[in-house]
Amino acid sequence: MRPEIEQAIVLLGKNDPTALEEALALLQDTVFSFSMKVCGQREDAEDTTQEVLVKSVSHLPKFDNPRALIVWLYRVAKNRCLMSRRRSKFAPKQELSFDQLMPDKLELELLAKEMPATPETQAIRGQQARRLREAVQRLPPQYRIVLVLRDMEGLTDEEVAEITGLKPGNIRVRLHRARSFVRKELAHIDLERRARANAAGQMRSTSAGNQPGRSASCKAMFAELSNYLDEQLDDSLCKDLEEHFQGCAPCRAFLASLENTIEQLREMPNARLDRASAVKIRTQLLATYPFRRFGKFRQ
Repeated sequence: MRPEIEQAIVLLGKNDPTALEEALALLQDTVFSFSMKVCGQREDAEDTTQEVLVKSVSHLPKFDNPRALIVWLYRVAKNRCLMSRRRSKFAPKQELSFDQLMPDKLELELLAKEMPATPETQAIRGQQARRLREAVQRLPPQYRIVLVLRDMEGLTDEEVAEITGLKPGNIRVRLHRARSFVRKELAHIDLERRARANAAGQMRSTSAGNQPGRSASCKAMFAELSNYLDEQLDDSLCKDLEEHFQGCAPCRAFLASLENTIEQLREMPNARLDRASAVKIRTQLLATYPFRRFGKFRQ
């Protein structure tokens, strides 16, 4: 849960215009950051922020806990963002096939090999934030929403279900496929670098008979990785996976790369409105909905 929402609830309880404006500023930052992650375009995110705040002002006195407020705000913002993308004809809707997201034989081999750090490696890491944003935007919208809410905004599966209307099982499936898609996108450049190094003889070649493939046990393991990382598996299945990891270096490497992707998503900095736009939106909002219309927020 974002601390800004908890602060906003406290400010809304103070029953004065200054506190209302401060609360709106916090809500404005929250909605804009979320909208940028979903819409990907600053103009769409600004329009979404203004529209959501306009709709929220008359409802604010009803909220006395942060969870209810954040779920309501994100539900309204989510609908507006998806409408913007449809009008703009951005990424079309499509389903992600898990088979396509699984690593192939070559990728597993390369993942399992350690490469020394080089200037090229450092440059790639410096571009990671930009590549991460681009990878998220390439996700089909129905997967992007779940990924943003769960990993980038820090909501629970139950809260994501309230916002999206999806069943918990569908949320878990979409989240894992979205994570796997972003991981694959981020891994592309690094794997090309590893492949070039391998071709140049910088890594020891592996005989065809020893090359790791996608065995049935590996495939079953891949399907459970997000549940494993989120600690949503029973003890017996966890034990089975961990025993598999002990004997399968490529799967250990794949797990590490997925875990690293999730950490990057969770640590991605929030976008902010520029000061002039933020003040303009709040000024227009307060002029349209003057504080005296509310009366007292709490009785």
